[in-house]
Amino acid sequence: MAALEPVKKSCMGVDCPNEAGDLKCPTCLKMGKESSFCGQDCFKKSWSEHKIVHKTSTSASFFNPFPTFAFTGSLTPVYPLSPRREVPKSIKAPNYAYTADGDPKYRFLSRGNITILNKAEQDGMRKVCRISREVLDIAAAAIKPGLTTDYIDEIVHKACIERDAYPSPLNYNRFPKSVCTSLNEIICHGIPDQRILMDGDILNLDVSLYHGGFHGDLNETYYVGAKALADRDSVRVVETARECLAEAIKIVKPGMLIREPGGIIEKHAKTKNCSVIRTYCGHGINSLFHCAPNVPHYAKNKAVGTAKPGMCFTIEPMISLGSYRDKTWPDNWTSATVDGSRTAQFEHTLLVTEDGVEILTARTSESPGGPVDLPEEVKVNGETEKAANTT
Repeated sequence: MAALEPVKKSCMGVDCPNEAGDLKCPTCLKMGKESSFCGQDCFKKSWSEHKIVHKTSTSASFFNPFPTFAFTGSLTPVYPLSPRREVPKSIKAPNYAYTADGDPKYRFLSRGNITILNKAEQDGMRKVCRISREVLDIAAAAIKPGLTTDYIDEIVHKACIERDAYPSPLNYNRFPKSVCTSLNEIICHGIPDQRILMDGDILNLDVSLYHGGFHGDLNETYYVGAKALADRDSVRVVETARECLAEAIKIVKPGMLIREPGGIIEKHAKTKNCSVIRTYCGHGINSLFHCAPNVPHYAKNKAVGTAKPGMCFTIEPMISLGSYRDKTWPDNWTSATVDGSRTAQFEHTLLVTEDGVEILTARTSESPGGPVDLPEEVKVNGETEKAANTT
């Protein structure tokens, strides 16, 4: 695939439609935060709102733990991480929850050995997926500029506990938090830290719960503030990812080859001048967090298996504005696009039925977020035609 043009940075000034220049906030530079403005006048005009990101600047304890690592984009980690959040021992936990290495010790006979759930097990999946949706919606409703991703993790953790559920990511192969928060160029597995959400960010929340002996798993990408909704490239990649998932789900039914959704996803992504991340895939899910089948999201893959009633698996396409290649941070979790281009992802847990598919993690009428229109082009003179409208 031909390389796409790099994503242009927007000025972080309030309601400013211009591209960013070389001017950066000196306080943000000391804190390791991204802040680019088109000029001095815009910086001064935006100061009262911009200074919210300096709320942690009085503390000398915040740092980038990997100062020599070649990050692919503007995002860097802001440590230290908050202490591990506790889960009451009364809540049933998966086998890896309290082990030193977090290894679930899953052992699979073969990639084609796909579990078929009975009626009681299907009902267990329905319940955990329903409350997983509740938790994601609670966290999504809180998203706004000025909050840290660690605060979002706290919201998710508390919402899990309130529902007598264990947050599945916590200590899974030693993942340190209860939710994955992936910003901008981060493809997946972002670790919540002290980084403050900024107007113009896009944020993926990947929520997974363990309840009643079963895991539920879903994620969505959200716009942070009005600037994100007004940015054509951000909207293009988010809505393309949303559409790719919807198109793939349309073909899920008994007899579907597990390799087929990848072709549907890549075909649609290409029509939007986007690429599909290949390193990560959808997966089987039930009493195990990850199991067969693997569901790749790209065309001409060699996935094994055929969909049958009673199977549960996720489809979760990760879509990029640029390269499909990725680079993992030294934390061994955070995956970024190799060219720093923005990326978005959506995920549902699906149950194959006798005549089609049931979306166990489906949105409700009250779920935050949802599709938006692509904002119109900015005029040559810099005047914005209109902002995106929620549909």
